Amino acid sequence: MAFRPEEVSTVIGQELEKYQGKLEMKSVGTVIQVGDGIARIWGLDDAMAGELVKFPDGTMGMVLNLEVDTVGVVLFGSNERIKEGDIVSRTGNVARVPAGDALLGRVVNALGEPIDGKGPIAADKFRLLEARAPGVVERRPVQQPVQTGIKAIDSMIPIGRGQRELIIGDRQTGKSAIAIDTIINQKGQNLYCIYVSIGQKESTVARVVKILEDHGAMEHTTVVVAAASEPAPLLYIAPYSGCAMGEEFLHTGRDVLVIYDDLSKHAQAYRQLSLLLRRPPGREAFPGDIFYLHSRLLERSAKLNDELGGGSLTAIPIIETQAGDVSAYIPTNVISITDGQIYLEGDLFYAGIRPAINVGISVSRVGGKAQTNAMRKVAGRLRLDLAQYYELAAFAQFGSDLDKVTVSRLARGERVVETLKQPQYEPIPLERQVVTIYAAVNGYFDGIPVESVKEYEKELLEYLEDKFPDVMHDIGRTKDLTDETEEQLKKAIVAYTEEFKSTAGPERETTEKRPEGKASVKKETETGADAS
Repeated sequence: MAFRPEEVSTVIGQELEKYQGKLEMKSVGTVIQVGDGIARIWGLDDAMAGELVKFPDGTMGMVLNLEVDTVGVVLFGSNERIKEGDIVSRTGNVARVPAGDALLGRVVNALGEPIDGKGPIAADKFRLLEARAPGVVERRPVQQPVQTGIKAIDSMIPIGRGQRELIIGDRQTGKSAIAIDTIINQKGQNLYCIYVSIGQKESTVARVVKILEDHGAMEHTTVVVAAASEPAPLLYIAPYSGCAMGEEFLHTGRDVLVIYDDLSKHAQAYRQLSLLLRRPPGREAFPGDIFYLHSRLLERSAKLNDELGGGSLTAIPIIETQAGDVSAYIPTNVISITDGQIYLEGDLFYAGIRPAINVGISVSRVGGKAQTNAMRKVAGRLRLDLAQYYELAAFAQFGSDLDKVTVSRLARGERVVETLKQPQYEPIPLERQVVTIYAAVNGYFDGIPVESVKEYEKELLEYLEDKFPDVMHDIGRTKDLTDETEEQLKKAIVAYTEEFKSTAGPERETTEKRPEGKASVKKETETGADAS
């Protein structure tokens, strides 16, 4: 088919009329220095703090320093393929991560990218790493409990939804175990969990994920990993990523628990970045804004008022101390930001008291408001009894003869301590905790040898579930201990205690008839040892 020249010129003229020229401006800069995960870039005059920039090899970085002529960028990857003179372009996006229900059951890195081999995450929502913390008017008091399933915590150091409770202690004293137990116990509790692992070995993280899967806890959990082998910038943004993911639940009227394990390594990563960016060092070489680093993270935890949906974000940061020094720089900072702390002591841990919680130093500033009525009623005297026991135990080491009251208090204290011991990864439901603590504080364990306390506790719970199922059911359903239920509980415990003593034989005779003095304590110990 032949075209006439005049037709061709007419078509070209029509197309030229439709053409609109577009001027596209692109902000770029030039790398003038790179190394140790840091790049200095000249030319990005209009870059924003926290903005993502892209390098020629596809590596992403985040603007952290805004200087007169240059910007300091931290790299989310290796700097081996980045060299001086490379052109860097702005993305126009401030750092953000995917959020929403699609992340439940997944293991992701600090950028929200999946690393569990289960394919891409179909997230339709994204949230900024840095967000404004809810104001005073937007919050409401913390009143609803987070049941950890750990007797010592739920009874004496309760955690409420929207609270910030610090777990602090030396390495290998069970800090992460408490956090994992808490996640396991949230199955069916309508509380979503985000576990942020900062600077830990990948093998350790894999073990944690396996434990959560074995206990069916990954269904309501997201694990955010910034492993020890990854660059410091990823360790720095990891807790903010986890918090941003949690805020999606918070602002949609749901409850979420975020665990930061641990913020000591987070502070060290930030110190590394700050020194490389030539920020002035302060105490222990940490930068001047190290307090703000953690305060702006933990202040995002809140219990929102009903107008904003009533959601809550509970934070459990973990801090590792050196030789039990809670007065060091980072521990004191985080203690002053949080609403209480659970202090784990190495001496207690090695003595076999696990969880190794030092009740004297540990505190929850929310207190009984974060407890159910049932637990508040039975655990009111527990902390006082324990404090008296530890004081008397220290005094009794130097005393010769002890009066009858002191001996009885020491005996009860020993049994209460034995009652609060709990195996790892075995959280206990509320109703079982209430029954056990009620029996301990009211002296029903006093006539039982210390070696038999755990056996007695186990069989008592089985007896109640078999012969008095209404008692456990009522406590679990109402979260309260009514007078009627208490009468039934007392009747059941008395009946079982008599049965336990009668079937145990003479080797489990009570300590009630022993003579006064230290010799009686020794005699009881020997009898218990023979029985065991």
